[in-house]
Amino acid sequence: MSNLRFTNLTRQIEIGANCYLLEAGGRRIVLDCGAHPKMEGRESLPLLELLAGKPLDAIILTHAHQDHLGSLPVLMRQHPNTPAFMTDATLQLADVMLHNSVNVMMKRHENGEGEAPTFSHREATNCVRRFQPLPLGQRFSLTGDRLGFDQSVDVSIQLEDAGHILGSTAVLIEAEGRRILYTGDVNFHDQSLMLGAKLPVDNIDTLIIECTRGAVPQPEGFTREQEELRFATAIREVFAQGGSVLVPVFALGKSQELLTMLHTLRKKGLLPECPVYIGGLSTKLSEIHDRLANESHRQHRGLDLLETVAPLTISGREINQFPVRPGRIYALSSGMMTEHTLSNIIAPHFLPNPAHGIFFVGYADPQSPAGRLRMTKLGESFQVAPDIQPETLRCRVEVFGFSSRRP
Repeated sequence: MSNLRFTNLTRQIEIGANCYLLEAGGRRIVLDCGAHPKMEGRESLPLLELLAGKPLDAIILTHAHQDHLGSLPVLMRQHPNTPAFMTDATLQLADVMLHNSVNVMMKRHENGEGEAPTFSHREATNCVRRFQPLPLGQRFSLTGDRLGFDQSVDVSIQLEDAGHILGSTAVLIEAEGRRILYTGDVNFHDQSLMLGAKLPVDNIDTLIIECTRGAVPQPEGFTREQEELRFATAIREVFAQGGSVLVPVFALGKSQELLTMLHTLRKKGLLPECPVYIGGLSTKLSEIHDRLANESHRQHRGLDLLETVAPLTISGREINQFPVRPGRIYALSSGMMTEHTLSNIIAPHFLPNPAHGIFFVGYADPQSPAGRLRMTKLGESFQVAPDIQPETLRCRVEVFGFSSRRP
């Protein structure tokens, strides 16, 4: 029996550029291939040079967030004959995310703020064309052939829903009698839209699990229903004093969860009808969610977010001059308020006004603008970006526990 070997290819020591090499049954499988959100060029990539000189048998993408996807075109350029497997939903989302990544890298490079893009639009397109979608709960060989229940091969793979975002999966790998479960980003609790993961737990020999929130205990007595009520109450209080609410969100996953939550709170009479604004990328990704509304592992099957919630779209071209009016919700990316994103650009309109609120609904790196703002006290000066004037923090800042990562 050959040895099982697991190699962490993440270049940095913090969250980002998730990429791992699993060697089992004499085969070499890469699990995810992300890009680090705070790095540029080579430093944003995993340690792909460690894969040079030896062929790969398969690449498996667990979901379409950039920290798991963003370097995949570079890896597939280096290994043009290696198949890449994921769900159909992840394939569709990855197509949008990769091209958006190229746009962001090109703009930063043209503005003298970053290195040349690590891949082009053409490479992103060619990468997606090579993707091979697999259904959940079925065994496949590393060549993408469906296997019978008793059919034996050196290595088999099986995707199972991970409950993190649309299309997210864990991977069950069977090799030489061993069962290895790689969770990717996983959430075992139901969210507003996505249902919690239900993974195979019997006879697992090796478990590879994320631990992003492993040191963050759930508050005693916490329930999502109570947190949603607290969220709705806070929004109503801001509206009552003539303000609006900025909710920094990730375009993929958190945007759609928030739209679903707003829909549910309206139906319960806990929120008034009000305009909701989202960004262009969130709109594109929500279109995919709506297209798969009857096929996904989700609650509210058939719910069309763009038609039912009817959010309005703000483009990057108009954000600088966009007026912030009372009684509105601005659900804009990025969730960490990264420089030059919509939530970062519009934030100075909220910060000095005590009538407004900025409400966080997910994880924020402590060093990100969102992380720094969450630690800033009322009356202190806060600067969202070096090229934007500091503002005295007067608005209401709240953090709500709607994480999509709960092992």
